[in-house]
Amino acid sequence: MIEIAGATKQYNTVKALDNINLKIARGEFVSIVGPSGAGKSTLIKMLTCEEKPTTGKILIADRNIAKLKSEELPYYRRKVGVVFQDFKLLPQKTVYENVAFALEVCDATDEEIKDRVPKILDLVGMLKKKDNLPTELSGGERQRVSIARALVHSPKILIADEPTGNLDPINSWEIIDLLLRINRQGTVVILATHNKEIVDRIKKRVLLMKGGKLISDRIKAGYCI
Repeated sequence: MIEIAGATKQYNTVKALDNINLKIARGEFVSIVGPSGAGKSTLIKMLTCEEKPTTGKILIADRNIAKLKSEELPYYRRKVGVVFQDFKLLPQKTVYENVAFALEVCDATDEEIKDRVPKILDLVGMLKKKDNLPTELSGGERQRVSIARALVHSPKILIADEPTGNLDPINSWEIIDLLLRINRQGTVVILATHNKEIVDRIKKRVLLMKGGKLISDRIKAGYCI
């Protein structure tokens, strides 16, 4: 599904990523951990085509996404959902409108929107609050809406970049439980996090990065920075 081969990202004299080699199979749940500056964000940006490797390949379903043309990027990004720490919801739009907007910008029909949005909101437990504005929601609820928006195109890959960073422990685990349920439906989930407790509890594959290098890859609870 995902293969990163000899990927290096260099900014002037600084190597943000240093010869990363990695494979992620269909249906995997992978946590990426490491201190600030480890290279987690750069790796995620390359998976979403915000950045290109200086050298090496990023293969998704055997296609080198570093070679995608600009007009191909929107179609690729519909297959990769991204969830951020700060939600990035449109404050003037309701829950329903925030999720529907992701379809509208891709020229989905009214029928497609009416069919798809309620199903996704129901999946994340937010259908009853479809008419609420983001300011009327808790942090956990806003993150659920963010996840719904990321899922509305039925992506093959869901990347969650510090999705619990602004949440309390109870809401944090509810979001992780939702990501695990999405993963069980077949979506690859890549979770970047500083939260050691979450990584320990989910007991899935853990990638440890330091100084732009992948220094540990294991399916085991627990890690040390």
